[in-house]
Amino acid sequence: MTHKLTTLFSIMIAFTVFLNCKNNTEKEDSIAQLTSLKESFKNDFLIGAAISNSQINQTDSLTNTVLIKEFNSITPENDMKWEQIHPQKDTFYFDVADKYVALGQKNNMNIVGHTLVWHSQLAPWMQDVKDSITMAKNIENHINTIVKRYKGKIDTWDVVNEALNEDGSLRTSHFYEVMGDNYIALAFNLAAKADPDAKLVYNDYNLWKPEKRAGVVRLVKKLQEQGIKIDGVGMQAHWSLEGPSIEDIENSIIAYSNLGVKISFTELDVTVLPNPWDLNGAAVEQSYEQFENDPKMNPYPEKLSDSAQTQLAKRYEDIFKLFLKHKDKIDRVTFWGVNDGQSWLNNWPIKGRTNHPLLFDRNYEPKKAYLSVLALKNK
Repeated sequence: MTHKLTTLFSIMIAFTVFLNCKNNTEKEDSIAQLTSLKESFKNDFLIGAAISNSQINQTDSLTNTVLIKEFNSITPENDMKWEQIHPQKDTFYFDVADKYVALGQKNNMNIVGHTLVWHSQLAPWMQDVKDSITMAKNIENHINTIVKRYKGKIDTWDVVNEALNEDGSLRTSHFYEVMGDNYIALAFNLAAKADPDAKLVYNDYNLWKPEKRAGVVRLVKKLQEQGIKIDGVGMQAHWSLEGPSIEDIENSIIAYSNLGVKISFTELDVTVLPNPWDLNGAAVEQSYEQFENDPKMNPYPEKLSDSAQTQLAKRYEDIFKLFLKHKDKIDRVTFWGVNDGQSWLNNWPIKGRTNHPLLFDRNYEPKKAYLSVLALKNK
């Protein structure tokens, strides 16, 4: 017990020093006093972060310090999606992607390619393709060009993203409308041939739901029956303080692992704000403009309350306890962002809100949630 208290006291001292820093240089120095996430979990699974265009370009030294110290895996938020990297049929834009891969290589990180085939953020010219032969050729050119360029450099590919509806049925995306479900097998097959050593993942949200879970199981089994390589399932993990339940998450981990594939938690964040669909009597709509500027929907415009900090810390503690319980089944845990200011949840589903879903706040200072996660491995 004395050893545990001493270790915790040391962490708290370092944390206090960090909070009292007055400039970036002091913060960078104090970060070195804290045990890092990647070091703490190095024998369990990779700890990753999604990074933005500015972070790829390394425009802020404090961002670089936190990223390099805490994480050993990176994912590009947007810069490898179809409309960014392949904006015209015969035009590929690799400038940012090259910098992203170089950043990962320089710091000996696991590099994730995100994402090869997704109905959203699709280049407009692809929306005009109406026949299956042309679409298949375009997918082949897209995957071969990108994956071969980064062969041996990108370790993992999110090959197909969000191909399922909430009930587990296949989404009627533009790809599906033109090719049926053949586009999924095609994408995985092409990626496997372009780089046989890369890990190939199917990535989606709400994969803790039993109906959607069943859809993923069907999808993976079908690929396996066709002899097509698939190495993992990516659970996006955009969760809240209340849900999903640990039981539902665990059931999905076990179900996917039983398929012989690894699980990655690819886009982890925990919203602390109320969502419109949680309100009694609120219609589930595409637009929630009626809730903009509503203080009830934005309760922490400046910073989290102490009670909310505690709630978030407990939620992350419970989540990571589960991850450690099933560490033999998990490849990677990636946070969707490095700090709160970067999070997409600041503007979704209601514009103009201030969210606090990650382990580092807007000043890159570690929150109680960070300490609660570290404490699981530093006792």
